[in-house]
Amino acid sequence: NVGFGEAISKQFVDALETGQDARAAMNLHNNEAGRKAVKGTMQRTCKCHGVSGSCTTQTCWLQLPEFREVGNYLKEKYHRALKVDLLRGAGNSAASRGAITESFSSISRKELVHLEDSPDYCLENRTLGLPGTEGRECLKKGKNLSKWEKRSCKRLCGECGLAVEERKAEMVSSCNCKFHWCCSVKCEQCRKTVTKYFCVKKGGQRGRNESATSRRKNLRLKKKL
Repeated sequence: NVGFGEAISKQFVDALETGQDARAAMNLHNNEAGRKAVKGTMQRTCKCHGVSGSCTTQTCWLQLPEFREVGNYLKEKYHRALKVDLLRGAGNSAASRGAITESFSSISRKELVHLEDSPDYCLENRTLGLPGTEGRECLKKGKNLSKWEKRSCKRLCGECGLAVEERKAEMVSSCNCKFHWCCSVKCEQCRKTVTKYFCVKKGGQRGRNESATSRRKNLRLKKKL
């Protein structure tokens, strides 16, 4: 029952937003967009009834989509999210609350919104607690990897201007374990060489973090001159 789930979602999630400022309005708007995303991606499923496989009667219903399908839909919405420009701290007066309501009312309830631009997750930002992607391990090859996992090196390294470095490492693990009466399990120590992949700076090039820092220094020097 989608209607029941939607009602419970409003009671459970929206109830957390007790403020009247811009951030609370943003969260409530995005909560509603999430609920509409679930309803908008529902699929019509039908089943035939009849003698010898005939379809004299058909029963149809709306079925919830796969969780990943909803996630992919919201990801596209996230990349096209609309920025709402409001004064920081707006919502402390009746006038500002009215301005907030007016700003959000003009945006479709199916669209996601944000108040501030996202930081560059490729770069290290200790203030925000972002480690950046340089030095991160990624997945490229291996059994039972999903297509998303196989693309992790491209997303973590390639899209951040970094190269992928292949490293060999020796792993030690327990193997050939046997149960001995009574009562212990004894194992051998097996060694095997595995291949791991890491994001590194491209040869002879500076990373994005270093380049950004240099650009800021150059700008400051130009201003002084």
